[in-house]
Amino acid sequence: MDRDVSERRVVVGVDGSPSSYEALLWAVRHAGLVGATVEAVAVWELPGLYGWSGPAVDMDVDEEEAGQRIRTEMAEVLGPDAADSVRTRVVHGNTADVLLRAAEGAEVLVVGSRGRGGFASALLGSVSQHVSQHATCPVVIVRKEKE
Repeated sequence: MDRDVSERRVVVGVDGSPSSYEALLWAVRHAGLVGATVEAVAVWELPGLYGWSGPAVDMDVDEEEAGQRIRTEMAEVLGPDAADSVRTRVVHGNTADVLLRAAEGAEVLVVGSRGRGGFASALLGSVSQHVSQHATCPVVIVRKEKE
């Protein structure tokens, strides 16, 4: 992943959850204040296969279609003009690992407090907890406000 090291970047993990949308909004506001570019990263993996070395599994996921879906969701959350200024990437792999790699050299990594999986009552999801402990840049964890 070649990057312009002089470019200020805010990396945000998005997964379609309410807290990831709050994280996206926070990342865009923060990037506007510090003159940075927002890079939204969506990660997909087949559940239960991380670290498994069994026979090859058909992972027929259309990354282009997934990328279009995330851009559509971002336009709904941010509005079309703001969404156009956000770089999007859809990456296959372990969510925490992908986000940590994407955030190397970033100003900040922004994630929601809980994603779509896990326990609804948990205050902090496994990905949020992992990246907060291992990131090489500051991490902001954003909670969805109660409705």
